[in-house]
Amino acid sequence: MEIRVLNYFLAVVREGNITAAARMLHVSQPTLSRQLMELEEELGVTLMIRGNRRIELTDEGVIFHKRAEEIISLVEKTRSEISAGEPVSGDIYIGAAEARGVKIIADAVKELKDEGIEIRCHITSGNAVDVAERLDKGLIDFGLLLGNSDSRKYNSLRLPARDRWGLLVRKDSPLAERGEIGISELPSLPLIISKQALENNEFSGHLGVHADKLNITATYNLLYNASVMAEEGLGCVLCIDGIINTTGDSDLRFIPLRPRLYTHMDLVWKRYQVFSKPAELFLEKIRKQADL
Repeated sequence: MEIRVLNYFLAVVREGNITAAARMLHVSQPTLSRQLMELEEELGVTLMIRGNRRIELTDEGVIFHKRAEEIISLVEKTRSEISAGEPVSGDIYIGAAEARGVKIIADAVKELKDEGIEIRCHITSGNAVDVAERLDKGLIDFGLLLGNSDSRKYNSLRLPARDRWGLLVRKDSPLAERGEIGISELPSLPLIISKQALENNEFSGHLGVHADKLNITATYNLLYNASVMAEEGLGCVLCIDGIINTTGDSDLRFIPLRPRLYTHMDLVWKRYQVFSKPAELFLEKIRKQADL
């Protein structure tokens, strides 16, 4: 299986049909069709159903598409790491949960750039499961995770930032006039909560409230989508502060929980990770910020 053929396959998926992909790749349509057929023969499965206008991926094709993207991403990352010359330049790849701790990442990258390091930062947003999966596969150098990380698999660095939990509510809600909302009040409110926190039953530990006792109207993966649901009146979003803008003309307000509940953020990386020079310099900057 050649990298070139994987790129051919991905191009066909992006373009939606073989003719357009062949034009984009500057190869003939028969050549591209033959390469795809040989790929399917090598794998022993049918990856796509060829229609008159568009191709449609089979179940096996969907799986292969995901893996092909990961393989190409890893190849590009590897090429970047070993081809960076002097002065120091290259790419770092970070998977991050939504939190204000991302500002620390941005500050470190800016400092390196100001020092003449030609560093390019690629950030992929996702929850802890998404970030850990990409980290385990070597697709990213670092992960930015809320809460405790698995010390058996990862080295970690506690960042100097804490985020407070509360509720995002509509500004015309009676709750918007409150200074705080008691945790004991949560079961009586329509809540939009993190899908990951629900699946891991994190509420029992943090809030002392079992998920079964909560009135959950919706779940979310990324907070922006949840904020839109809150604006439409579907419920109050249980989240951390500082991610969604609630100032000025915003239709939302953030109300902290009482007693105060905070979460910390860790920068994590695989044990025995071999870093590129830009990644090493980046980690040094983060360590200095953590020691301040």
